[in-house]
Amino acid sequence: MQKEMGGKKKFLVIQTAFIGDVILALPVISKLKRFYPESTVDVIVRKGNESLLDNNPNVNKVIVFDKSRKFANGTQLIKEIRQNKYDTVVNLQRYFTTGFITVCAGAKTSIGFDKNPLSFLFSRKVKHEMSENGSNKHEVERNLILIESLTDQSFEKPVMYPRVEDFEKVKQNKSYYCLSPNSVWFTKQYPVEKWVELMNRLPQNSRLILIGGPGDKESNQLILEKSTHPDVVNMAGLLSFNESAALMKNAVMNFVNDSAPLHLCSAVNAPVRAFFCSTVPAFGYTPLSDDAKVIETEDNLPCRPCGTHGKVACPEGHFKCGHIPVDVVLNSLD
Repeated sequence: MQKEMGGKKKFLVIQTAFIGDVILALPVISKLKRFYPESTVDVIVRKGNESLLDNNPNVNKVIVFDKSRKFANGTQLIKEIRQNKYDTVVNLQRYFTTGFITVCAGAKTSIGFDKNPLSFLFSRKVKHEMSENGSNKHEVERNLILIESLTDQSFEKPVMYPRVEDFEKVKQNKSYYCLSPNSVWFTKQYPVEKWVELMNRLPQNSRLILIGGPGDKESNQLILEKSTHPDVVNMAGLLSFNESAALMKNAVMNFVNDSAPLHLCSAVNAPVRAFFCSTVPAFGYTPLSDDAKVIETEDNLPCRPCGTHGKVACPEGHFKCGHIPVDVVLNSLD
Protein backbone atom coordinates (compact mmCIF):
# COMPACT_ATOMS: atom_id res chain seq x y z
CA MET A 1 0.00 0.00 0.00
CA GLN A 2 1.25 3.47 -0.90
CA LYS A 3 2.08 5.51 2.14
CA GLU A 4 1.24 9.17 2.12
CA MET A 5 3.27 11.62 4.13
CA GLY A 6 1.68 14.57 5.85
CA GLY A 7 2.90 18.08 6.50
CA LYS A 8 3.08 21.07 4.24
CA LYS A 9 6.59 21.56 2.89
CA LYS A 10 8.34 23.58 0.22
CA PHE A 11 10.51 21.56 -2.13
CA LEU A 12 12.96 22.78 -4.77
CA VAL A 13 14.19 20.41 -7.48
CA ILE A 14 17.23 21.47 -9.53
CA GLN A 15 17.87 20.14 -13.05
CA THR A 16 19.48 22.72 -15.35
CA ALA A 17 20.94 20.27 -17.88
CA PHE A 18 19.38 19.28 -21.18
CA ILE A 19 15.90 18.32 -22.42
CA GLY A 20 16.17 14.61 -21.69
CA ASP A 21 17.57 15.26 -18.23
CA VAL A 22 14.55 17.38 -17.30
CA ILE A 23 12.16 14.69 -18.52
CA LEU A 24 13.98 12.08 -16.44
CA ALA A 25 13.62 14.36 -13.41
CA LEU A 26 9.82 14.34 -13.68
CA PRO A 27 9.35 11.23 -11.50
CA VAL A 28 11.12 12.98 -8.62
CA ILE A 29 8.70 15.89 -8.91
CA SER A 30 5.56 13.76 -9.18
CA LYS A 31 6.58 11.44 -6.37
CA LEU A 32 7.30 14.29 -3.97
CA LYS A 33 3.91 15.77 -4.77
CA ARG A 34 2.16 12.44 -4.29
CA PHE A 35 3.73 11.78 -0.90
CA TYR A 36 3.31 15.39 0.24
CA PRO A 37 0.09 16.51 -1.48
CA GLU A 38 -0.26 19.68 0.60
CA SER A 39 3.27 20.76 -0.28
CA THR A 40 4.65 22.77 -3.20
CA VAL A 41 7.35 21.65 -5.63
CA ASP A 42 9.28 24.33 -7.50
CA VAL A 43 11.77 23.44 -10.24
CA ILE A 44 14.86 25.18 -11.61
CA VAL A 45 15.61 24.53 -15.30
CA ARG A 46 17.86 26.17 -17.84
CA LYS A 47 16.38 28.78 -20.19
CA GLY A 48 14.69 27.06 -23.12
CA ASN A 49 13.51 24.02 -21.19
CA GLU A 50 10.79 25.64 -19.11
CA SER A 51 7.97 24.60 -21.46
CA LEU A 52 8.73 20.94 -20.71
CA LEU A 53 6.81 21.57 -17.50
CA ASP A 54 3.82 23.26 -19.13
CA ASN A 55 0.48 22.02 -17.78
CA ASN A 56 2.24 19.81 -15.20
CA PRO A 57 -0.10 19.60 -12.19
CA ASN A 58 2.77 18.62 -9.86
CA VAL A 59 4.78 21.79 -10.40
CA ASN A 60 4.04 24.93 -8.41
CA LYS A 61 6.58 27.25 -10.03
CA VAL A 62 9.25 27.01 -12.72
CA ILE A 63 12.38 29.07 -12.07
CA VAL A 64 14.44 29.72 -15.19
CA PHE A 65 18.23 29.90 -15.03
CA ASP A 66 19.75 31.77 -17.98
CA LYS A 67 23.25 30.33 -18.24
CA SER A 68 24.39 32.88 -20.82
CA ARG A 69 25.46 35.14 -17.93
CA LYS A 70 26.05 32.48 -15.33
CA PHE A 71 27.52 34.60 -12.54
CA ALA A 72 25.14 37.57 -12.73
CA ASN A 73 22.04 35.46 -13.31
CA GLY A 74 23.16 32.89 -10.74
CA THR A 75 23.49 35.58 -8.10
CA GLN A 76 19.96 36.81 -8.79
CA LEU A 77 18.69 33.22 -8.82
CA ILE A 78 20.18 32.49 -5.39
CA LYS A 79 18.60 35.66 -4.01
CA GLU A 80 15.19 34.55 -5.29
CA ILE A 81 15.36 31.03 -3.91
CA ARG A 82 16.62 32.18 -0.51
CA GLN A 83 13.53 34.38 -0.25
CA ASN A 84 11.35 31.33 -0.89
CA LYS A 85 12.67 29.61 2.25
CA TYR A 86 12.60 26.03 0.99
CA ASP A 87 12.46 23.13 3.43
CA THR A 88 14.26 20.75 1.08
CA VAL A 89 16.42 21.20 -2.02
CA VAL A 90 16.96 18.16 -4.26
CA ASN A 91 19.85 18.63 -6.71
CA LEU A 92 19.88 16.12 -9.55
CA GLN A 93 23.12 17.40 -11.07
CA ARG A 94 26.75 16.66 -10.39
CA TYR A 95 28.37 19.99 -11.22
CA PHE A 96 29.72 22.89 -9.20
CA THR A 97 27.21 25.58 -10.20
CA THR A 98 24.15 23.66 -9.02
CA GLY A 99 26.06 22.54 -5.95
CA PHE A 100 26.73 26.17 -5.13
CA ILE A 101 23.05 27.06 -5.65
CA THR A 102 22.05 24.16 -3.39
CA VAL A 103 24.37 25.23 -0.58
CA CYS A 104 23.36 28.89 -0.85
CA ALA A 105 19.62 28.14 -0.92
CA GLY A 106 19.52 28.08 2.86
CA ALA A 107 17.16 25.12 2.98
CA LYS A 108 16.74 23.01 6.09
CA THR A 109 17.68 19.91 4.08
CA SER A 110 19.82 19.62 0.94
CA ILE A 111 20.15 16.37 -1.01
CA GLY A 112 22.39 15.55 -3.97
CA PHE A 113 24.82 13.10 -5.53
CA ASP A 114 28.23 12.43 -4.04
CA LYS A 115 29.90 13.32 -7.36
CA ASN A 116 28.91 16.96 -6.94
CA PRO A 117 32.08 18.77 -5.82
CA LEU A 118 30.15 20.53 -3.04
CA SER A 119 28.31 17.45 -1.81
CA PHE A 120 30.30 17.51 1.42
CA LEU A 121 28.19 20.54 2.34
CA PHE A 122 24.85 18.83 1.63
CA SER A 123 22.68 17.45 4.44
CA ARG A 124 22.51 14.15 2.60
CA LYS A 125 24.55 12.81 -0.30
CA VAL A 126 23.80 9.73 -2.38
CA LYS A 127 26.24 7.59 -4.32
CA HIS A 128 25.91 8.03 -8.08
CA GLU A 129 26.75 4.88 -10.02
CA MET A 130 27.16 4.65 -13.78
CA SER A 131 29.13 2.10 -15.75
CA GLU A 132 28.98 0.13 -18.99
CA ASN A 133 28.94 -3.36 -17.52
CA GLY A 134 25.19 -3.90 -17.56
CA SER A 135 24.73 -3.88 -13.78
CA ASN A 136 23.49 -0.33 -13.79
CA LYS A 137 20.29 1.44 -12.87
CA HIS A 138 18.18 3.58 -15.13
CA GLU A 139 18.74 7.30 -14.70
CA VAL A 140 15.20 7.60 -13.31
CA GLU A 141 16.11 5.04 -10.63
CA ARG A 142 19.28 6.94 -9.77
CA ASN A 143 17.28 10.14 -9.42
CA LEU A 144 14.60 8.53 -7.27
CA ILE A 145 17.21 7.21 -4.85
CA LEU A 146 17.77 10.83 -3.83
CA ILE A 147 14.30 11.00 -2.29
CA GLU A 148 13.95 7.46 -0.92
CA SER A 149 14.27 8.73 2.64
CA LEU A 150 11.36 11.09 1.96
CA THR A 151 9.17 8.64 0.01
CA ASP A 152 9.85 4.95 -0.69
CA GLN A 153 11.78 2.69 -3.07
CA SER A 154 9.11 2.31 -5.75
CA PHE A 155 9.80 3.12 -9.40
CA GLU A 156 7.88 5.76 -11.31
CA LYS A 157 7.89 6.70 -15.00
CA PRO A 158 8.14 10.27 -16.30
CA VAL A 159 4.89 11.86 -17.44
CA MET A 160 4.28 14.97 -19.54
CA TYR A 161 0.87 16.58 -19.93
CA PRO A 162 0.01 17.72 -23.47
CA ARG A 163 -3.26 19.65 -23.64
CA VAL A 164 -6.24 18.80 -25.82
CA GLU A 165 -5.25 21.64 -28.13
CA ASP A 166 -1.76 20.15 -28.50
CA PHE A 167 -3.29 16.91 -29.79
CA GLU A 168 -5.64 18.85 -32.05
CA LYS A 169 -2.81 20.83 -33.61
CA VAL A 170 -0.84 17.72 -34.62
CA LYS A 171 -3.78 15.50 -35.57
CA GLN A 172 -3.22 13.66 -38.87
CA ASN A 173 -5.76 12.32 -41.37
CA LYS A 174 -3.86 9.06 -41.95
CA SER A 175 -1.55 6.68 -40.11
CA TYR A 176 1.92 8.08 -39.61
CA TYR A 177 5.42 7.40 -38.35
CA CYS A 178 7.69 9.92 -36.60
CA LEU A 179 11.41 9.96 -37.29
CA SER A 180 13.98 12.01 -35.41
CA PRO A 181 17.29 11.60 -37.27
CA ASN A 182 19.35 14.15 -35.37
CA SER A 183 21.43 14.41 -32.22
CA VAL A 184 23.87 16.96 -30.85
CA TRP A 185 26.54 14.26 -31.25
CA PHE A 186 27.40 12.62 -34.58
CA THR A 187 28.16 9.21 -33.09
CA LYS A 188 24.70 9.04 -31.52
CA GLN A 189 23.05 9.37 -34.94
CA TYR A 190 21.92 6.43 -37.03
CA PRO A 191 23.61 7.14 -40.42
CA VAL A 192 21.76 9.30 -42.95
CA GLU A 193 21.76 6.60 -45.64
CA LYS A 194 20.14 4.19 -43.18
CA TRP A 195 17.42 6.71 -42.35
CA VAL A 196 16.70 7.15 -46.06
CA GLU A 197 16.52 3.37 -46.60
CA LEU A 198 14.23 2.97 -43.59
CA MET A 199 11.91 5.70 -44.87
CA ASN A 200 11.74 4.14 -48.33
CA ARG A 201 10.76 0.77 -46.85
CA LEU A 202 8.03 1.99 -44.51
CA PRO A 203 4.40 1.63 -45.77
CA GLN A 204 3.88 3.83 -48.82
CA ASN A 205 0.31 4.67 -47.81
CA SER A 206 1.44 6.18 -44.51
CA ARG A 207 2.86 9.61 -43.69
CA LEU A 208 6.40 10.06 -42.45
CA ILE A 209 6.97 13.05 -40.19
CA LEU A 210 10.51 14.25 -39.55
CA ILE A 211 10.76 16.03 -36.21
CA GLY A 212 13.36 17.93 -34.22
CA GLY A 213 14.31 21.40 -33.08
CA PRO A 214 14.81 24.52 -35.23
CA GLY A 215 18.44 23.56 -35.80
CA ASP A 216 17.39 20.23 -37.31
CA LYS A 217 15.25 21.68 -40.10
CA GLU A 218 17.99 21.83 -42.73
CA SER A 219 19.42 18.36 -42.07
CA ASN A 220 15.91 16.89 -42.04
CA GLN A 221 15.22 18.51 -45.39
CA LEU A 222 18.30 16.93 -46.92
CA ILE A 223 17.11 13.50 -45.76
CA LEU A 224 13.59 14.21 -47.06
CA GLU A 225 14.98 15.09 -50.50
CA LYS A 226 16.94 11.83 -50.68
CA SER A 227 13.91 9.70 -49.86
CA THR A 228 11.54 8.27 -52.49
CA HIS A 229 8.67 7.83 -50.04
CA PRO A 230 5.60 9.66 -51.45
CA ASP A 231 4.48 11.37 -48.23
CA VAL A 232 7.18 12.93 -46.06
CA VAL A 233 6.72 16.09 -43.97
CA ASN A 234 9.48 18.06 -42.24
CA MET A 235 8.13 19.51 -38.99
CA ALA A 236 11.45 20.34 -37.32
CA GLY A 237 11.21 23.58 -35.36
CA LEU A 238 7.44 23.90 -35.79
CA LEU A 239 6.25 22.22 -32.59
CA SER A 240 6.49 22.86 -28.86
CA PHE A 241 7.66 20.08 -26.54
CA ASN A 242 4.08 19.16 -25.63
CA GLU A 243 2.99 19.25 -29.26
CA SER A 244 5.88 16.98 -30.23
CA ALA A 245 4.96 14.60 -27.41
CA ALA A 246 1.31 14.59 -28.53
CA LEU A 247 2.35 13.83 -32.12
CA MET A 248 4.60 10.97 -31.02
CA LYS A 249 1.93 9.57 -28.70
CA ASN A 250 -0.36 8.63 -31.59
CA ALA A 251 2.26 7.56 -34.14
CA VAL A 252 2.30 3.98 -35.42
CA MET A 253 5.96 4.03 -34.38
CA ASN A 254 8.66 6.53 -33.46
CA PHE A 255 12.24 6.04 -34.63
CA VAL A 256 14.78 8.01 -32.59
CA ASN A 257 18.42 8.16 -31.60
CA ASP A 258 19.72 8.08 -28.03
CA SER A 259 18.59 11.67 -27.58
CA ALA A 260 15.79 13.88 -26.26
CA PRO A 261 12.92 12.53 -28.47
CA LEU A 262 13.51 9.10 -26.90
CA HIS A 263 12.56 10.56 -23.52
CA LEU A 264 9.58 12.45 -24.96
CA CYS A 265 8.27 9.02 -26.00
CA SER A 266 8.77 7.69 -22.48
CA ALA A 267 6.86 10.65 -21.04
CA VAL A 268 3.69 9.89 -23.05
CA ASN A 269 4.14 6.10 -23.33
CA ALA A 270 4.58 6.35 -27.10
CA PRO A 271 5.82 3.34 -29.13
CA VAL A 272 9.51 3.73 -29.90
CA ARG A 273 12.55 2.12 -31.50
CA ALA A 274 15.74 3.74 -30.25
CA PHE A 275 19.10 3.55 -31.99
CA PHE A 276 22.07 3.22 -29.66
CA CYS A 277 25.22 3.62 -31.72
CA SER A 278 28.27 4.79 -29.74
CA THR A 279 26.45 4.77 -26.39
CA VAL A 280 25.11 1.67 -24.62
CA PRO A 281 21.88 0.84 -22.73
CA ALA A 282 23.87 0.09 -19.56
CA PHE A 283 24.36 3.83 -19.06
CA GLY A 284 20.71 3.97 -18.01
CA TYR A 285 18.99 6.13 -20.63
CA THR A 286 16.83 3.56 -22.40
CA PRO A 287 13.17 4.21 -23.33
CA LEU A 288 10.50 3.40 -20.74
CA SER A 289 7.42 3.07 -22.97
CA ASP A 290 5.45 -0.17 -22.90
CA ASP A 291 6.27 -0.74 -26.58
CA ALA A 292 9.96 0.13 -26.62
CA LYS A 293 13.00 -1.61 -28.07
CA VAL A 294 16.64 -0.62 -28.29
CA ILE A 295 18.27 -1.20 -31.66
CA GLU A 296 22.05 -1.66 -31.53
CA THR A 297 24.83 -3.42 -33.36
CA GLU A 298 25.18 -7.15 -32.77
CA ASP A 299 28.95 -6.91 -33.24
CA ASN A 300 31.14 -7.00 -30.15
CA LEU A 301 33.11 -3.82 -30.79
CA PRO A 302 36.02 -3.22 -28.37
CA CYS A 303 35.72 0.52 -29.00
CA ARG A 304 32.07 0.72 -27.90
CA PRO A 305 31.15 2.73 -25.94
CA CYS A 306 33.70 5.40 -26.73
CA GLY A 307 32.39 7.61 -23.92
CA THR A 308 29.36 8.32 -21.77
CA HIS A 309 28.25 10.93 -24.31
CA GLY A 310 28.49 10.94 -28.08
CA LYS A 311 31.40 12.39 -30.04
CA VAL A 312 31.62 14.72 -33.03
CA ALA A 313 33.27 11.94 -35.05
CA CYS A 314 34.11 8.26 -34.67
CA PRO A 315 37.50 8.06 -32.89
CA GLU A 316 38.33 4.93 -34.92
CA GLY A 317 37.21 6.41 -38.23
CA HIS A 318 34.87 3.53 -39.16
CA PHE A 319 31.65 4.17 -37.18
CA LYS A 320 30.86 0.45 -37.15
CA CYS A 321 28.49 0.93 -34.21
CA GLY A 322 26.15 2.71 -36.62
CA HIS A 323 26.17 -0.11 -39.18
CA ILE A 324 22.83 -1.58 -38.13
CA PRO A 325 20.90 -3.18 -41.04
CA VAL A 326 17.48 -1.72 -41.75
CA ASP A 327 16.13 -5.28 -41.80
CA VAL A 328 16.92 -5.47 -38.08
CA VAL A 329 14.90 -2.29 -37.52
CA LEU A 330 11.91 -3.53 -39.51
CA ASN A 331 11.99 -6.96 -37.86
CA SER A 332 11.75 -5.24 -34.47
CA LEU A 333 8.23 -4.07 -35.42
CA ASP A 334 6.87 -7.63 -35.50
